[in-house]
Amino acid sequence: MEHKDFIEALCANTWKELYRFVYYRVQNREEAQDITQETYARAIAYLEKHQQQIIDYGGYLRTISMNIIRDQWRAKKRRGAGSIPIEDTDPMELAVEDFTDLVNDRSMVAEALEHLTPEQRRVIELRIIKGYTVAETARVLRRKEGAIRVLQYRAIHALADILEAMNR
Repeated sequence: MEHKDFIEALCANTWKELYRFVYYRVQNREEAQDITQETYARAIAYLEKHQQQIIDYGGYLRTISMNIIRDQWRAKKRRGAGSIPIEDTDPMELAVEDFTDLVNDRSMVAEALEHLTPEQRRVIELRIIKGYTVAETARVLRRKEGAIRVLQYRAIHALADILEAMNR
């Protein structure tokens, strides 16, 4: 396979899972896009320089993206909040956002997950929360890819039914 074709295939086959993985961690669309793009730039530069064969590209890309995320967190921590002149602040803008709804939603989802079978919870964790591919999930759970797809489909529908019943 030609070098350019390899890069295009790598990006086309992995970007959705990688973006989902990054977005779950940063919870910001623009930041997730930037990190995903930076991940590919670093991965391709490394592969071109070292000419190494990678067996698990998904894991390789997730590792690079986590390193980028950690670097950004460290940089933000070093910069700190900075100083803001008190006379330039508006008390209404500084009011603490009410996270009650977010906390309630998360606790409701956590409670609903407890009503799933252990296998359904595990497939939701791997596929949706951690962003594993179907193939990676199948390897971890030692099941066939088709069985993973069916299990995920049923787990999502069961979770939706549980959440709907909780909201009544």
